[in-house]
Amino acid sequence: MVSSAFKKQLAPVLQDGFVVKRSVFQSCLELYPMQEWNLMMAKINKLNRFVKKNNDFIRRFTAGVKMVEMDASGRILIPKDLCVFAGIEKEIVLSSAVNIIEIWDKNKYEEVIEDTTSDFAELAEEVMGNFDVDELS
Repeated sequence: MVSSAFKKQLAPVLQDGFVVKRSVFQSCLELYPMQEWNLMMAKINKLNRFVKKNNDFIRRFTAGVKMVEMDASGRILIPKDLCVFAGIEKEIVLSSAVNIIEIWDKNKYEEVIEDTTSDFAELAEEVMGNFDVDELS
């Protein structure tokens, strides 16, 4: 169930539906608004499928991909196989990841956030520290 505040933010993309898939880097799911998914697929479709690495990547990236919609009550039905992959048991966390939404088992999300907290200052400096302040605005 998506909160009403979150549902309002998603209003412009609700009618097009979503794609839910396994995350590449974490034990969570990624929810793509259809427009974002189409942009991602346009990039992936440029890969030469006669290069084995590209073909393997495409297969793994799209493994378990499902199209989903939000019903009138704000619910999204997540297929069982994807719930098993993400270890979703009872409570979930929806986390914004810029242009997509990550769907986490609540306990796993808290573990990942806790594990990365101590290194976050170093990570922030390494990732964002090389940008000129004007480039970020």
